[in-house]
Amino acid sequence: MLNEKLLEVIAHEGVVSIVTWSGTGAHVVNTWNSYLVIVDDKILIPAAGMRKTQKNIEFNNSVKVTVGSKEVMGHSYMGTGFLIEGKAGFIESGSEFDMMKEKFPFLSRVLEITVESAKQTL
Repeated sequence: MLNEKLLEVIAHEGVVSIVTWSGTGAHVVNTWNSYLVIVDDKILIPAAGMRKTQKNIEFNNSVKVTVGSKEVMGHSYMGTGFLIEGKAGFIESGSEFDMMKEKFPFLSRVLEITVESAKQTL
């Protein structure tokens, strides 16, 4: 699911948008490509804030994430991006949390997304 082109995009800096939604509507939060850590079919993201995101995920754990980079060749021109869909939750302990805390000391929790699909959009 996480193919080489997507991993190449993540290796370059860019903005990541994370969309969650609940009974009160959609919410978007941003982070950076360099904060994404891939473990198997999961994306781990350090969270310091993301309180509304967490509240929405407790209501509905489906998420949509976009990542992109103008430095990676797309379908026919420079620049490409992906729409990733999956299920999310926050972790506050365990080996993945400890590994992320080592890399990103500012985090209070880790947003863990289990990828269900990843589609190249550009």
